Amino acid sequence: MLRRDATSEVNVTSTRGLKDVFDQCRVLGMRLSRQRRMVLDLLWTEKSHLSARDIFEKLNSRGRSIGHTSVYQNLEALQSAGVIECLDRANGRLYGYRSDPHSHLTCLDSGSIEDIDVELPADLLDRIEKISGFRIESYTLQLNGRRTLEN
Repeated sequence: MLRRDATSEVNVTSTRGLKDVFDQCRVLGMRLSRQRRMVLDLLWTEKSHLSARDIFEKLNSRGRSIGHTSVYQNLEALQSAGVIECLDRANGRLYGYRSDPHSHLTCLDSGSIEDIDVELPADLLDRIEKISGFRIESYTLQLNGRRTLEN
């Protein structure tokens, strides 16, 4: 949802818990198999953007036996249903635990991606609408940068 405040706001957390996601899957009529629960649990535990291979390797290294095909099928089903996000990058697809509208901050040194909620000031949105001739209903930003020494 687009909120128009006079000031911008940034938030780096999401309040949607794993139980909420399991409930969302049930409402969507998705079966919560052992493998699907494992994939969701890992994504919510890691709270980062992982490739299917990363997910496969992390689950198996933790003694959670799951096959490549099962990982890919579950990720595809969850992403298609809007339960998780999928980012297409030059080096492949990455899957994240959030599916709500949000923006990303990518570290140019490490390639790590952080989810952030950015709310642009109303006057900036108004200017963009005036220049573009579009009524903005939602937006996401892709920000790129390097960590500063203070962090």
